[in-house]
Amino acid sequence: MRIPKSWVHVLAREIAKEIHGKDFFELKVSEDQFKQLLEELITEELMVEDRLNDEVREMLKKYDSEIEKGNLDYRRVFDMTKQKLVRERDIIL
Repeated sequence: MRIPKSWVHVLAREIAKEIHGKDFFELKVSEDQFKQLLEELITEELMVEDRLNDEVREMLKKYDSEIEKGNLDYRRVFDMTKQKLVRERDIIL
């Protein structure tokens, strides 16, 4: 996650305040529930890259011996693998 988790609550509160003030739509849930849903959505979206990084680390474990021997540059292989998955899955980071 690129921002601290403590900021998610603040972001959700500010977004809810901004949306609620514009009368774009009528809420069918309480304002507190709406803020909670926004927090969950923001957190989920911010964790996409974290989950992808974990997946790439798992994939690269099978190359540990090659990396340790110096035959592969871990950072370079990690970045290449990550970018390949991003393209294949149409992930926006």
